[in-house]
Amino acid sequence: MAFDIEMIKAVYERMPARVEAARKLVGRPLTLTEKILYSHLWEGTPTQTFERGKSYVDFAPDRVAMQDATAQMALLQFMQAGRPKVAVPSTVHCDHLIEAKVSSATDLAVAVDKNKEVYDFLSSVSDKYGIGFWKAGAGIIHQVVIENYAFPGGMMIGTDSHTVNAGGLGMIAIGVGGADACDVMAGLAWELKFPKLIGVKLTGKLNGWTSAKDVILKVAGILTVKGGTGAVVEYFGEGVTSMSATGKGTIANMGAEIGATTSTFGYDESMARYLAATGRADVAELANGIKEYLTADPEVYADPATYFDQVIEIDLDTLEPHLNGPFTPDLATPISQMKELAEKNGWPTKVEVGLIGSCTNSSYEDISRAASLAKQVAAKGLKTKAEYTITPGSEQVRYTIERDGFIDTFESIGGKVFSNACGPCIGQWARAGAEKGEKNTIVHSFNRNFAKRADGNPNTYAFVASPELVTALAIAGDLTFNPLTDYLTNEAGEKVKLDPPKGDELPTKGFAVEDAGYQAPAEDGSSVVVKVSPTSDRLQLLEPFTPWEGTDLKGLKLLIKAKGKCTTDHISMAGPWLKYRGHLDNISNNMLIGALNYFNEKTDKVKNQLTGEYGPVPATQRAYKAAGIGSIVVGDQNYGEGSSREHAAMEPRHLGVRAVLVKSFARIHETNLKKQGMLALTFANEADYDKIQENDSIDINGLADFAPGKPLEIVLNHEDGSSDTIVANHSYNDQQIEWFKAGGALNIIRASVGK
Repeated sequence: MAFDIEMIKAVYERMPARVEAARKLVGRPLTLTEKILYSHLWEGTPTQTFERGKSYVDFAPDRVAMQDATAQMALLQFMQAGRPKVAVPSTVHCDHLIEAKVSSATDLAVAVDKNKEVYDFLSSVSDKYGIGFWKAGAGIIHQVVIENYAFPGGMMIGTDSHTVNAGGLGMIAIGVGGADACDVMAGLAWELKFPKLIGVKLTGKLNGWTSAKDVILKVAGILTVKGGTGAVVEYFGEGVTSMSATGKGTIANMGAEIGATTSTFGYDESMARYLAATGRADVAELANGIKEYLTADPEVYADPATYFDQVIEIDLDTLEPHLNGPFTPDLATPISQMKELAEKNGWPTKVEVGLIGSCTNSSYEDISRAASLAKQVAAKGLKTKAEYTITPGSEQVRYTIERDGFIDTFESIGGKVFSNACGPCIGQWARAGAEKGEKNTIVHSFNRNFAKRADGNPNTYAFVASPELVTALAIAGDLTFNPLTDYLTNEAGEKVKLDPPKGDELPTKGFAVEDAGYQAPAEDGSSVVVKVSPTSDRLQLLEPFTPWEGTDLKGLKLLIKAKGKCTTDHISMAGPWLKYRGHLDNISNNMLIGALNYFNEKTDKVKNQLTGEYGPVPATQRAYKAAGIGSIVVGDQNYGEGSSREHAAMEPRHLGVRAVLVKSFARIHETNLKKQGMLALTFANEADYDKIQENDSIDINGLADFAPGKPLEIVLNHEDGSSDTIVANHSYNDQQIEWFKAGGALNIIRASVGK
């Protein structure tokens, strides 16, 4: 039986009536996205309609999922909320703190020893508050969720941007910061601006070398890293129904890279097959009973332009395998054009490492198709030219592919199997020689390829592709190799061609596992003690942030004017910093160290206006805080794109930054700033970004009348005595303004418990 089956039954029992009520209110057929959203309103049965992209709406998610790096801060906040148990089913997954270095067993043993304090904390706090706990080695959160918890028509939030992976099973699954998770676990409503809708119609059928990964790589090229911001992407058409559920998950997963709120697909037979194969035939049976409510109304897909804000159509019959990159996941190149573009741009064409797996591409289908290529190495007398690594998504997948001989196949071509964890995808890769900073190329089936992300080397050119294409390029050792047309020379000097990959959607002998890694919480956790040592450098209990002082903010120092792409990786790096995710003060020492200073084109080197000297960003900000002076951060377009990590908001808040003023925000980061009681502002005129000078002292006026839709005034006081007055917009509603005034949303929760 599935986890939380009674909750799923309740969702399905109330869904038809709520959808019918919403359809009557809206007065037209509904998309799948609208059906799920309207059936998860906090108020229950819908009584009003909402405007896409404008209305703030309170929702009631069915469940919460947290990975270990973000769960630490989320649960430290939840502990302050005063609730005895989580209000909705919730889980913690230990996947981020395992470094890929030697091999699966060795690396896991090292991680369990090194992170014992954190794992013990997460285990005990889960035990106390009724949270399901997945031990280190159990797998990557998103793969474990789709195998065990995701269900068609449900709504979940998770403290990781790739929570959207569960969209592959027809959920509305959304990445959030820990404060949002804390709210939902505490039994409060979760607020989201009602999203716009992008429809993607897939015609034809995947064939040959093309995979589901190529669909999202193509979409990323069309929409760019911010084209999906504020929108849900709903896929439909014959190309969708002919695709596996895990293929849909791959597409949904990488929707985070276009800024999409989430992506989803209508319930179909592939989802029913996957549910049954993963021990959830009971969920499939329930879904079959209301399947007309788990997809859009027929009129929607017949005339999508009428119902979606934007429609994209892709013909899978003609879709070509893609390589996206380097340094950004939306630079999409069909494999047939890579040779020309690599030569034009001076990209290194020798492939040093090919890496497959991750939460994006570690299904049984993915692995089996890659293995079909690995088998050809020996069969065709070839030798793999690049290093090759495999990162299984879960212990269930790993155990099954080992049973079916795929691991032996990979090892026969020199492949190295890492732990069931995030590993290289998030910078947890101890890559030998990366510290030399040499220019090189890697290809991987992950989702992100920002500079320094995988191995810390800014000169590693990382390209994103399907596991099949990654495997082919690793065999060839050449970025420009096109397996559709090109031949390889084998060890005997013969010309040979790789056959197209083949694999099974699901294991013919079924999934198998000895120990999936799950630990159920105590029935009554009231006696469980959660201990945090006051001398720990890994964990630190939280202190409430101070409320707004009730006045305009005067004399703020410019901390940094960030130039160009500034992701959450730039604001709060992962890699070696992951160990401090539960200690706010220690991890604050990485604040904005990756952001490029506009005034000197350097990272982690800003001017301290108190001394006139240049130094690290965190140290400069600590100097301002010690002097009782607030500061402001200025940024460019899509500021805070990438991970959901709320540390990128909490660190500036902790160190005394009062406001972030940018051209535009990524959705999750803007929300995280609001939750922590900071001002998240945008230039009314983007050209005003150019007016910010290095030695500016900045005033923010109008806070006494802070109100939704009412801009604030920013005065830039320049060093020469002159000044510029500019206008800053914001998207705060009444509730979010209360968060600001209270010093953060958690302060309001804490106060309500005390009443």
